[in-house]
Amino acid sequence: MKQQNYNNHRKFYPPHHFIYLPLLILLEIFGIYKIWDDPGNQLTWILFSIVIFLLFYLAFMTRQHYALGLQNRMVILEFQQRYFEIFNKRSDETIEKLRFDQIAALRFTYDDEFKELLYRALHENISGDEIKRSIKKWRADRLRI
Repeated sequence: MKQQNYNNHRKFYPPHHFIYLPLLILLEIFGIYKIWDDPGNQLTWILFSIVIFLLFYLAFMTRQHYALGLQNRMVILEFQQRYFEIFNKRSDETIEKLRFDQIAALRFTYDDEFKELLYRALHENISGDEIKRSIKKWRADRLRI
C-alpha cells in the first residue's frame, strides 16, 4: 500500500476472505442445490448444508469477535494515551461522550486535526465516517486487521 487514505484503509486477509469463505459459500450453494437435485439423499444434503453453514458462521464470527474485540480495546487505549499527551489530562469524561466509531476514526488524524475533529465529534456529534472524510492529512494505521 503506497499511502493510506479513506479509500484504501481497509485490510483483507486473502486466505480467509478470498479462499476459505468463498469455498464455504460455494459448498453451501452446492449443498442446497443437491437437496432438490438428489431427493433420495435429501436428508444427507440438508445435514451437509447445515454443517457447512455452521462452519461458515463459526469461521466468520470467531475471527471477527476475537480480533475486533481486542483491537477495539487497543484503539480506546491509544485514544486515552493520545488525549493525555495532547491535553495533559485524563480522557474519562470525554470518552464517555464519544461512540466507538468516532474514537476509531480519530486515530487517523494528526494532532492538529485531532483537536478540531474531537471538538466537532463532541459538539456536533459527527459520525466516524464524517470524521474520516474530514481528514485533510491522513495518519496511516497499518496495524489494524
